[in-house]
Amino acid sequence: MLGPAPGVFAWGLVTGIAMVKSGLSVPHALGLSLAAYAGSAQLAALPLILAGAPLWLITVTALVVNLRFVVYSALIREYFRGQSTWRRLWLGYMIGDITLVQFMTRMKRQDPPMQHGVAYYVGSAACNWLAWQISSILGILTAGSIPQRWGLELAGTLALIALVVPLCAQLPALAGVIVAGIVAVLAHGLPLKLGMLAGVIAGISAAMWIESSRASTSGRSGAPS
Repeated sequence: MLGPAPGVFAWGLVTGIAMVKSGLSVPHALGLSLAAYAGSAQLAALPLILAGAPLWLITVTALVVNLRFVVYSALIREYFRGQSTWRRLWLGYMIGDITLVQFMTRMKRQDPPMQHGVAYYVGSAACNWLAWQISSILGILTAGSIPQRWGLELAGTLALIALVVPLCAQLPALAGVIVAGIVAVLAHGLPLKLGMLAGVIAGISAAMWIESSRASTSGRSGAPS
């Protein structure tokens, strides 16, 4: 996790700064960072909180913005089948974009072996969580001294791109990235950032369809005549 850590750190720092500079008090910003652990949901909920919007609207907005994590959880559920309900809940709380990419990449290679998947997930997720919370809290406490013109939010995006690009050497992943990008751009105007969710679902569906098609084709070619 050392590779993407600087990007995660920069994005958490930006989110912490944004919360305080938007008018949220330091205690409230700290509470939001620890409870939500989701930069996009925090930033989406922030203007609604400051505008005094009803709690149900803030909750629905945050949930819709982060619906991609439902898809993420469906992708990794097979690795956590034997875990208790409560343990699966906190494992779900720890998931993140970079954590998912790292975990799925390793498990596809069976490195670590399948039986150690939960341990690997917890280790990488904990590293990601610490990088985010430390940087977010630092941003909250130093919001007045870090100028926005530094453009730190770009570092988080670059860190994720650096992880995704090597995966594109495989056709399913490449197709998924292309489809997700096209759909997300075309659906950008949808409310509550639903375009991002549409892109995630379309990209994963395309990758899974190509993967299953290749597997079935390989199976037929290897079957005895």
